[in-house]
Amino acid sequence: METIVPARMGRRFRWLLASSWTSNIGDGIAVAAGPLLVASQTHSAFLVAMAALVQKLPWLFFGLWAGALADRLDRRKVVMIADTLRSLVVAALCVTIFTGKVSITVVLVVMLLYGVAEVFADTTTSTLLPMLVPRDDLGTGNQRLQAGFLTCNQLVGPPVGAFLFAVGAAWPFVVQVVCVLLSVLLVARIAASGSETELVSGLASGSEDGQRTHVLRDIGEGLRWVWANAAVRTLALVILAFNITWAAAWSVLVLWSKNRLGMSSVGFGLLTTGSAVGGIIGTLLYGRLELRFSLATLMRACLLLEVLTHAAFALTTAGWLAIAIMVEFGAYAFVWGTVSNTVRQRAVPRRFQGRVSAVYMMSVYAGIIAGQALGGMIAEKWGVVAPFWFAFAGAGITLALVWRQLSSIAHAESDD
Repeated sequence: METIVPARMGRRFRWLLASSWTSNIGDGIAVAAGPLLVASQTHSAFLVAMAALVQKLPWLFFGLWAGALADRLDRRKVVMIADTLRSLVVAALCVTIFTGKVSITVVLVVMLLYGVAEVFADTTTSTLLPMLVPRDDLGTGNQRLQAGFLTCNQLVGPPVGAFLFAVGAAWPFVVQVVCVLLSVLLVARIAASGSETELVSGLASGSEDGQRTHVLRDIGEGLRWVWANAAVRTLALVILAFNITWAAAWSVLVLWSKNRLGMSSVGFGLLTTGSAVGGIIGTLLYGRLELRFSLATLMRACLLLEVLTHAAFALTTAGWLAIAIMVEFGAYAFVWGTVSNTVRQRAVPRRFQGRVSAVYMMSVYAGIIAGQALGGMIAEKWGVVAPFWFAFAGAGITLALVWRQLSSIAHAESDD
């Protein structure tokens, strides 16, 4: 226990970590069970694509609103309410499956509502860590949370979800409901009384003179703060650009693996498994890397590896080599996720954590949506390898433009 969650990080962090891991198991089960349920209700490729899209769209419409509320309200309670609503939505889906009333329309509506609740839950959850642990332990805290996402959401959850779906279509979602509700109970254990209330509650419920403000004013204030802070603004733009290029390539990954490499469905599964294995390697190495190298060096290395990875995928024609590259991708992607979260949390004042987190999540999903659209069009016109060359060029140009600024970004500090 001391190795996984050192006592110096406090009991409240242990409750947060337990809640995150538990919730990720439920979400990981849905990662496999969700597409299987969709495929059982329709053979339309358009509707299958829509099912993946409707859960991401709420980030573009509700992200800033969720961030503002996270900065105005008790963050712990916001997480508990949002996760409870998520469980109720999935519970309603279970009822329709058990009663035979499920349809593709029901599934799409459920995924949309679930996505809305997820926006508020994930945005607010991301603000809790800086409230609970010392600044010097943010890297360790993010590493533990990312490790839980990798193992529970990416490794453990999907195969369990597929097995439960084979037993009965409703059972994986029943288990998901139980996991999410259990995570709510664990978050509730985070003390929020006395002097600790400030640590888990939003700090922007009003203006500096104590007057209550409108949510829209808070959103505008958050956007102006991000734009005025060069380090945070540049990091958000980097995340947006790199997600556009990444998603453009990854949108045709399955076609690329079959048409370019001649891999079977099992081979494609090994590609995704390779990424997870790389993530585990990154988990094991992160602590040593953080002690040995500066955050700026780690950021440059990860982004450079991203550029080279796109080129490597574009050039390779061997399945085994693609799997090896995917392991490398998983390793540096884990390190990048941990470092970028840590850098952002150190640079952003507590009163803006929710709104800035929302801006970052919107950058991620806007980049993914735009990249997927670009990747499909590029592949349609120039072939399945072309999106990887596009990603290589776009990511390389972006990195060249921000290379010098990464040092100041990595070591930016907030004013509180």
